[in-house]
Amino acid sequence: QVQLVESGGGLVQAGGSLRLSCAASGRTFGSYVMGWFRQPPGKEREFVAAITWTGGNTFYANSVKGRFAIFRDILKKMVYLQMNSLKPEDTAVYYCAAKIGLDSITSAEYDYWGQGTQVAVSS
Repeated sequence: QVQLVESGGGLVQAGGSLRLSCAASGRTFGSYVMGWFRQPPGKEREFVAAITWTGGNTFYANSVKGRFAIFRDILKKMVYLQMNSLKPEDTAVYYCAAKIGLDSITSAEYDYWGQGTQVAVSS
């Protein structure tokens, strides 16, 4: 069983930065894809970024490309989302997720989820 625990959310002013962390445990992740999703208030969950555990290949939603960066620490089993130049529209609950196999931007294809961490960006 895979466990994912997010941390690092909070309140920040527009233009500021936050780093989210996701601690992964329960098994080895060699064949996994790790993703970050978010759910803004009153909206559906949406893809933010993903990274392949072994190769470190990254994928981003157009809305965050150039501002956010996803990276992982294999030894620590941690996945991070560095968020820069934050905008009020980035306000959401951010979730860490994991799936086996090919990368995907579809939340339904991810098998494991963390509990989420709130990010609020004030204007």
